Amino acid sequence: MAERFENGYGGLIAVVTGGGTGMGRELVRQLTAQGCDVATCDVIPENLAATVDLCTTDGNTGQIFTHIADVSVEAEVLAFRDAVAKWRPHVHVLFNNAGIGGGGSFVLDERAGWDKTFNVCFGGVYNNTRAFLPLLLAAPFGQVVNTSSVNGFWATLGPNVSHTAYSAAKFAVKGFTEALITDFRLNAPTLRASVVMPGHIGTDIMINSQKLQGADPETMTQDQLDQVRERYERQGTDMSAVSDADLRALMKMGAEGFRDIAPTSAADASKFILDSVSRGDWRILVGDDAVVLDDEVRKAPKDAYLPEFMDRLHARGAMNAMGR
Repeated sequence: MAERFENGYGGLIAVVTGGGTGMGRELVRQLTAQGCDVATCDVIPENLAATVDLCTTDGNTGQIFTHIADVSVEAEVLAFRDAVAKWRPHVHVLFNNAGIGGGGSFVLDERAGWDKTFNVCFGGVYNNTRAFLPLLLAAPFGQVVNTSSVNGFWATLGPNVSHTAYSAAKFAVKGFTEALITDFRLNAPTLRASVVMPGHIGTDIMINSQKLQGADPETMTQDQLDQVRERYERQGTDMSAVSDADLRALMKMGAEGFRDIAPTSAADASKFILDSVSRGDWRILVGDDAVVLDDEVRKAPKDAYLPEFMDRLHARGAMNAMGR
């Protein structure tokens, strides 16, 4: 399969969802730097514009087509697809990258937040794969690259944090992609599928998710702040001396810290993804922490959700940003 990309991505046409920040932005930058024409969508216009500006400043030779679309809404995805079809006759590579966090507890969180997270993280992959399938089939060869997560094989952020919506969606992405491998071989032999499972990557996913889920620390209501307090207290944190202003600052700092202390940058992660797809890999673990976690889960799957499991990860230098 590697010969499909033997000359890299130059001269090809790619679609990248969630191209406004993080790995999506870096995929757009690195693809266009190789001379690949890229169509990309996002829900935050200013982020998408910033990506274009960076590519222009970099002097990238690949052309960029941008579109505002919520990948969880099929009608918007179809409009994006139709616009791309007018721009280029086919697509060689579809990177289903867009995702958000939220809806952590199936028991305690409101359904709207849970559904939003699942519908973006899995529905977006499904909607775009189905929408762009004709354009992929129209190319001499096509590749679908779906971003799952380590939470696609380990459904937690540690023993004290509920993480149900995101994990359920990422498990679905992994299963869907692996099923496509046989489906494509039998029914669309010019197509291939790859599943990407990143560990902790330095992106703005927490910042963007807060905005898109109506939980921006700067604009949260008193009821929302009280819910956050209750969540911290359930996790054993004494919040009695923490003012509302301090809580807002704490949430903002946490989201920024997730990005800033990550062991793998978005740029490095995106380069690894592109290189892996070029090599013909279908299962792509991104980051040393992802490799360690995959190894530990495989060695002792029955222990994966015990509190002591975190000690094993920390002993190997993985997932240090997560508490025990």
